[in-house]
Amino acid sequence: MATEHPSSALRAPASSRPYARANPGYGKRSVPDQRPPRADDFVLLPERERHIAGYVDRLPDGAAMDIKSLAKDLPPYGQMAVGSALRALGVAGHLRHVRCLAALGDGQVRWVTRTYWSRTARDNEWWNARLHAEGNPEPPAPLAIPAPSAAAPVPVQAAAPVVPQQRPTAPTAVRASAQAPVPAAASAPVPAASASATASAPQGHSPGYLALARLGRVDPRLALSAGDCDALEELAAAWLARGVDGEYLVRTLAAGLPDTVDSPVGFVRRRLRDKIPPRLPTAPTPGESVRRLMVECTQCGTPGRPEALPDGLCRSCRTTAPDDPGPDPATEPTVERDVTAYVGTLRELLRLP
Repeated sequence: MATEHPSSALRAPASSRPYARANPGYGKRSVPDQRPPRADDFVLLPERERHIAGYVDRLPDGAAMDIKSLAKDLPPYGQMAVGSALRALGVAGHLRHVRCLAALGDGQVRWVTRTYWSRTARDNEWWNARLHAEGNPEPPAPLAIPAPSAAAPVPVQAAAPVVPQQRPTAPTAVRASAQAPVPAAASAPVPAASASATASAPQGHSPGYLALARLGRVDPRLALSAGDCDALEELAAAWLARGVDGEYLVRTLAAGLPDTVDSPVGFVRRRLRDKIPPRLPTAPTPGESVRRLMVECTQCGTPGRPEALPDGLCRSCRTTAPDDPGPDPATEPTVERDVTAYVGTLRELLRLP
């Protein structure tokens, strides 16, 4: 009678409660470029690892991947067994524990621990390249703007509207000829008006210079000359480079003045040096990609570069034996021991000085 053999990939037990959701930024992350799931995905793994891998593979992204959460959802195995299974899955190339710097929704930047999962087993070279690209994303390439060709028409000339000329009538022509010398005489004050407008609006001055020039209009005790503004322009530019604007600079310099200011330029110079604002830390925006990333050892959690942790293990964990409880001592075959020889060995040890 033929017996139907079940699939080698064990099915994970149906949990009585929903899967544990990790905190924002933590949890499972599936890597791209994976083939669709099949029944023989983890056929080469031992029974315990095959069981846990099948359950982890069905978890959605963002699910909790810590040992305690997996042990609660997998009653047949305890925390030590789950930890040993995750270590074996890391050596097999299915997962990596990663510590990365991420910007969360509350505006804070913190280190989070993620578990990158791959249904397909990957080698160390693939994981190193993938995690390096994840931690150092390339900036988008600038758009290439084609240069205009020499034969192309000038846009300004092409877009200039053509105003149809009207033929003036005879009285209009006579009136225009009679008033012909008037525009030359009327155009004389125009350059003076334009020159005064140019002189009233300073051109080519920095925002720091303009803010210093406004101090005398805010408070006459801080009236500075043009030479004083040139001498203090560099100190004012240092304020603006730290994220403040000209209005903040003027308010700070003009606040709490004494009754008399003997030397406005010396007083402003002293305040520019003593009251310079601190530099604000620039935090990445929530949509910005993560720039710093380190791999954690699957067994002890020691962080390091991807190249320094092959198979997801640090050097000390690779050289020591895995932390595995091993088979049940009740199922191991008993070994016959010569009790008489054993007692004799103990007596010889006691006789030694």
